Amino acid sequence: MRTVELIIKKRQGISLESQEIEYLVQGYVNGDIPDYQMSAFCMAVFFRGMTVAETTALTKSMAFSGDTIDLSDIPGIKVDKHSTGGVADTTTLILAPLIAAAGVPVAKMSGRGLGHTGGTIDKLESIEGFQTSLTRGEFISQVKKIKLAVAGQSGNIVPADKKLYALRDVTGTVESIPLIASSIMSKKIAAGADAIILDVKAGSGAFMKNIDEAKKLAQAMVAIGKKADRKVVAVVSDMNEPLGTAIGNTLEVEEAISVLRGETTGRLLDLCLILGAQMLILAGKAKEPEEAKAILLGLIQSGKALDKFAEMVRCQGGNPLVLKDTGQLMQATNRFEMKAEQEGYLLINNAEALGYAAMLLGAGRQTKEMVIDLSVGLKLHARTGDRIKKGQPLLTIFYNKDEKLFEVRKILKEAIIVGNKPVDINPLIYEIINK
Repeated sequence: MRTVELIIKKRQGISLESQEIEYLVQGYVNGDIPDYQMSAFCMAVFFRGMTVAETTALTKSMAFSGDTIDLSDIPGIKVDKHSTGGVADTTTLILAPLIAAAGVPVAKMSGRGLGHTGGTIDKLESIEGFQTSLTRGEFISQVKKIKLAVAGQSGNIVPADKKLYALRDVTGTVESIPLIASSIMSKKIAAGADAIILDVKAGSGAFMKNIDEAKKLAQAMVAIGKKADRKVVAVVSDMNEPLGTAIGNTLEVEEAISVLRGETTGRLLDLCLILGAQMLILAGKAKEPEEAKAILLGLIQSGKALDKFAEMVRCQGGNPLVLKDTGQLMQATNRFEMKAEQEGYLLINNAEALGYAAMLLGAGRQTKEMVIDLSVGLKLHARTGDRIKKGQPLLTIFYNKDEKLFEVRKILKEAIIVGNKPVDINPLIYEIINK
């Protein structure tokens, strides 16, 4: 085969065979195909798209381009969950112990935050002593023992995706549904789960701003999963406003603990119950969503979900006492309370701006090498549609350094508006896709 011929073939809109895609992926990983040729191929895909068969072949080639995780020694159906990223999205910290408490093994490989979206690994590291680096043996052994482990990606997993993602980022080919879908699903397949629930965000705080495009991405990933013999369900959820009320690592851990204690309700809990119900159904623990939700609520009310979180924290070297006293978590030195300047109705019109504001405070990183401040962030005291009184607290800024406070306040003032007219609230779920 010649790489240039495959580029021309795709440029002309002709479907590639699976062995041709395998040749491209392996050649690029091995260094035989240079960046400039793979860039041309990605641009051809960007404009011409890919069939389901092509996207599946690309996904499989990427998934098996390096190490994979074999979870077959763990009894039961292993269920994984992936979110396409958002603001105040703390679902993994709630769902992982909740699903494990229901008797379903959760072997979760998670990442760090980048840009305005947070990372589960960063959040867990705000718990004193918590170890996110586990060997393959430690990871599997812990899941066999307590049905739960959440750790950072280790080893040479999906090297093709690492190289391709970096290339797409600098060649204007990020926003391609086949390339996005194969990037996400290759990591999920390599991680070894039997069933996968996908939370595909749509809205101002999400990667996919457009609902229809988010649905297309969800459909593409479900189709790939089916072709790869995985059980897959995608939930297209709203990200036009932050999911929870906390934005920032320590603050989000506090909110997750509050939800698991049964103290906090709202959109974050609602989405966890919807995603969790699908996970229990995929694992064969329930037949209908309402039955599954009742099981999950019972685990929260009984304290078993919180106990499972404490068990994971203890096993991974963390201090489980923080679940009883969240004041032991890292705390920011300073606080600033933003209050409503008039009476009216609250509208959060830009979730991404809130995530960006938290990043400026130090809660997120603009490059992968940046060191973040785990203690800083934002805490919302009201949600879109709420009736607001003049002088009422809208949010609190938690910060350690004064230099970014003025800029952050300016961003927040533009993103959070109190107007005279009632505000429509977006639905939490736009569609659940399993076909």
